[in-house]
Amino acid sequence: MPKPLIRKLGTLDCDIIETTPVVWQGRLLRFEYVQAMHWNNHTGRSFYHFVDMETGAEAAPPFAWGMNYGSAHVEGDTMYVIGSRPRPDDSKMDVFWSRDLVNWETQPALDLPGWGFYNQSFCKGPDRYIMAFEVGEPAELVGQRFTCFFAESDDLKTWRLLPPEDHVYARDRYTACPVIRWLEPYYYMIYLELFHNPPDAPIETWRIEECTLEPYMVRTRDFVNWESSPHNPVLSISPEDKWLANPNFTEEQKAHIAGAVNRNNSDVDLCEYRGQTIILYSWGAQSGTEFLAEAIYDGPLDQFFHAFYDEA
Repeated sequence: MPKPLIRKLGTLDCDIIETTPVVWQGRLLRFEYVQAMHWNNHTGRSFYHFVDMETGAEAAPPFAWGMNYGSAHVEGDTMYVIGSRPRPDDSKMDVFWSRDLVNWETQPALDLPGWGFYNQSFCKGPDRYIMAFEVGEPAELVGQRFTCFFAESDDLKTWRLLPPEDHVYARDRYTACPVIRWLEPYYYMIYLELFHNPPDAPIETWRIEECTLEPYMVRTRDFVNWESSPHNPVLSISPEDKWLANPNFTEEQKAHIAGAVNRNNSDVDLCEYRGQTIILYSWGAQSGTEFLAEAIYDGPLDQFFHAFYDEA
């Protein structure tokens, strides 16, 4: 069967990487981790906020000041956000929740001394919630960094680590930036693979800004055994990444986008909205010059995942 068709729409913003599209009270919102270096962040601190994807306007006030990589999930009338703390507290993740996107409660989600947390994603499964999270340290745990580990929860607030000895993907190579979703009878995960040119160069000489990164899809029933999609990669670098999907770019930003080096399609996240699969991703060179872009699969989320395994 042919590879599922994903239509790229172009660039939405500069300096934004980690985002999650979510449907909140019938509206399509974009959760964003806004870094301190973002062109429109004049606070000197990172934060989280939500953007209305139809209008481009901020949908709620910033919160979680100083936090790092985050992701979001809607459960009933409550928005949940999990984020990693910055160093030296990067062995900890916190969970935030709110019913109005203004007033937030928070508590620790995971605390694993000595571990280094980065990106994460979480979803509802058949009998529990599952979080996939990216770990960079320590070397004896992760093998070839980065590596995805997993945790479970009954209430989205208190999380338990799944046995890290074998509930892992994967220690033998770079596997980063997970997004995880449940679709009977599998958990599907999209993550990043890293490639270097030339491929046989010693790994200690690799520089991330000179590598190519592409999102791949795998699925599992038990987080031990994994099946890769026959249609990987999910996305590849293309000229459409630099199309302008935002009418409000300045001339300076347009020039910045046009002249930027593009070596990756990364940090994928997705949701279903009005019968389509909304996909957000980053492109750039993983060197501090990054861009947020949008793509669409013209079908619901279950069809999207099934299509990557040649299933009706």
